[in-house]
Amino acid sequence: MSDLWDRKTKPRGSLGRIEEVGSRIVAIRGRVPERLAAVVVVAAADHGVAAEGVSAYPPEVTAQMLANFEAGGAAVCVLARAAGAELVVVDRGVGRPTASFVDGPAMSRERVEEELRAGAALVEELDADVVALGEMGIGNSTAAAALAARYLGVAPAEVCGRGTGLDDAGVARKVAVVERALAANPVDDPTDVLAALGGFEIAFLAGVALGAARSRKLVLLDGVISSAAALAAARIEPAAREAMLAAHRSPEPAHALILDALGLEPLLDLGLRLGEGSGAALALPLLQASVALLNEMAEFEEAGVTDTGR
Repeated sequence: MSDLWDRKTKPRGSLGRIEEVGSRIVAIRGRVPERLAAVVVVAAADHGVAAEGVSAYPPEVTAQMLANFEAGGAAVCVLARAAGAELVVVDRGVGRPTASFVDGPAMSRERVEEELRAGAALVEELDADVVALGEMGIGNSTAAAALAARYLGVAPAEVCGRGTGLDDAGVARKVAVVERALAANPVDDPTDVLAALGGFEIAFLAGVALGAARSRKLVLLDGVISSAAALAAARIEPAAREAMLAAHRSPEPAHALILDALGLEPLLDLGLRLGEGSGAALALPLLQASVALLNEMAEFEEAGVTDTGR
């Protein structure tokens, strides 16, 4: 795709990763979109593991934030509006938590397969070139850490971070919970791992990622939880990775490991750890700029500018 950029009135490669982003969009979509249509999908659900004290916030905050999304007051609502993106919020289990995975699977395999199908079905309804993944669910950074530990074969201490703001004792408790979860769920099949250690919204977002990849839409990852969902999708269908782009890298230790495993270099590194799809929404203007440049920037011949080939 470099020839698309090399004809533009600029030195070769001078727009850096903006050129890479534009080329990825064209490769996935099979054309240069006239305008970049983007949708941020935020899936919300509760986690039984929250009862283990792994979050700085109580479980009822999930439902409260769902209402905040619907009222348009959450950070991702503001950022999606600013980026000109549609926001779709989906309740996949608020007030109806998963089981706590310290004693056995969080979900049945059948429920995970239902969530995967539902996520993929949603994509069929979206008029979008880019589908950004967002989430809300108290306790879900613990689920993401457990998924990362099992999928990547690393120790819980390497993937457990502060989440919503845990102190050192809280992080130690989180590590212990993930260790118990791994011991209680000795599974390896990618879908069984997602059932054992994931959450309703994580499985749903994995389905969104799979559906978007199948329909040649770019999948824009947000933070550690949406990236864990993307990792699950890529383990279930390895080809799905080719449709993914990482918006940013969060301070959560699992995030860098997941992105490395997916072979993705994030566009931004701003210390973001909010989730919700907020980092993805912040990265959307970069994607939009890349498409605008491909559509509107003059080429050497038409502009009468000498091309030195450099």
